[in-house]
Amino acid sequence: MRTPRFLVTLTLLNLLLLSFLLLTSTGFALASSESPVLRGRALEIVDDQGRVRASIQLHEASTFKQTGKKIPETVMLRLIDPEGRPEVKIGASVEGGVLSLVGIADETQLLLLADSSSALRLKNRGGQERVIQP
Repeated sequence: MRTPRFLVTLTLLNLLLLSFLLLTSTGFALASSESPVLRGRALEIVDDQGRVRASIQLHEASTFKQTGKKIPETVMLRLIDPEGRPEVKIGASVEGGVLSLVGIADETQLLLLADSSSALRLKNRGGQERVIQP
């Protein structure tokens, strides 16, 4: 007779302990709890097929191999079409900012530079280019 009473008591104690653990740990998973800051080294938004459609990345300082030009640390926002082509790029570095928009063909471009020399570069599908500078 003592064994069933002991087992019932032990089972009730386990249930109380389990209930306590479940109730205290769910506070972190509630949708109502907000974190004031999202921190990380990069952010990617993907579509249903797992393709990256938008990204924010921090690119370390480097040297462009073809010309030897030094490129400063840059943060870049890219909005990417379903084909994987970045249609919108916004970049910022210590040298200034850049906004690039690409049309249906890669030849159609708008490039707005605000670095050591400000410029607006327009290029159409026929290859005609116009640069507007102050």
